[in-house]
Amino acid sequence: MATLEHVHQIPMRVSIEHGEVSYARHSTAIEVRGLPQVFWSDASPWQEANAWAAERMSCGAVALSTVESNMRALSDYANFLESKGLTWFTFPIRKADRCLVQYRGALVDARTRGAISPSTASQRMRAVIQFYRWTRARRILSNAAPLWQDRTVHIRLFDATGFERTLTRVTTDLAIQCRTRHGERLEGGLLPISPADREAILTFAESHASIELYLMLAIGFFTGMRLGTICDLKVATLQHVTPDPTAPGLCRLAVGPGGVPPVHTKFGVTGQVWIPQSLLTCLLDYATSARRFSREAKAAAPEKGTLFLTRYGNTYGRSGSDRSSPVNVEMARLRTAGTRTGLRVLRSFRFHQTRCTFATELARMAIAAGGVINAIAIVKDALLHGDEATAFRYIKFVQKTPMKAAMADDFTRAFCGIEQACKRGASHE
Repeated sequence: MATLEHVHQIPMRVSIEHGEVSYARHSTAIEVRGLPQVFWSDASPWQEANAWAAERMSCGAVALSTVESNMRALSDYANFLESKGLTWFTFPIRKADRCLVQYRGALVDARTRGAISPSTASQRMRAVIQFYRWTRARRILSNAAPLWQDRTVHIRLFDATGFERTLTRVTTDLAIQCRTRHGERLEGGLLPISPADREAILTFAESHASIELYLMLAIGFFTGMRLGTICDLKVATLQHVTPDPTAPGLCRLAVGPGGVPPVHTKFGVTGQVWIPQSLLTCLLDYATSARRFSREAKAAAPEKGTLFLTRYGNTYGRSGSDRSSPVNVEMARLRTAGTRTGLRVLRSFRFHQTRCTFATELARMAIAAGGVINAIAIVKDALLHGDEATAFRYIKFVQKTPMKAAMADDFTRAFCGIEQACKRGASHE
């Protein structure tokens, strides 16, 4: 099957001097660590797709995380092509035989079966279409190839003053629509878990997972940091924390490009997050443990200061990314073990729910202590949100929870008679 690999790209200048080819490092081009590249099952590179990724990173206008997401979609597309025995430029006259049409059908079928989410199906199809548009622009693929039919869509909007505006965008007949569901949505579309479930997960992880995953879950539950930030924490970051004078028992931990040392954050936001003193003590103890020192000895020089390292001395996350393959593997094992022992909350638990849980609990305490207005500011600062709108989602969620609980009690009482009637009917049979 096709694979997605990551390479360290060092741009070079090629020149011919005295009949010999020489290479010299490009002084102005951008060096990229972890550039995603797609390889076919026979280990040959998909040259066109890889050139697309390299070109987008060379100008510096596209974030590495965006290129990573697009290349993951192309990797899935490459697997589909190989499974069907197709090439990426198979476009016969008959529409049903075209590779793009067949891939769209496969994505819709996977979405219907629940194998992938609707947003994933839309994103993968969109990324593949982006790649084909680039091949046409670079004349790699002929414009005469019947790829799709372009469609013009008009979107009506109303501004804050009530005036109507119309936006025009070009789409294709291959696009897969992903309609946004109504209702409250927290970050990542996930929901928080209860404090009791949080303690159950941490207790289970302490005895059934590695100490690294247990500490990562604890950091997520009690600081709200994203996985990419947790994986990029440095030992020096913990040593440079400052006590919060307004909140005894809490410390301020600097993250982002402006931190000393810098720690990855989404969108490169610099700020300070709260961390309990007790958790900080546990992390500092781990940082000086024999287990971590043995892993640090295997690490390359740039990664030696990273707090969490795998047993091979590698970092858990790639530079500039919020993803972590090692954590995903460990979380899958933890879910399997939890489901096997009857811990139902782990069946569908995702790491990002640690952030949702922290934000919800913080919002609940902040509303009780200082009201809604102050709670919005506290949640926004603690989670390094870019605006108040994201923080306000947690406030609304917390405010609606008591009402939903009361409604659930009313429904239970209202339908209690029906339940008893069903039991009597079953006994008569």
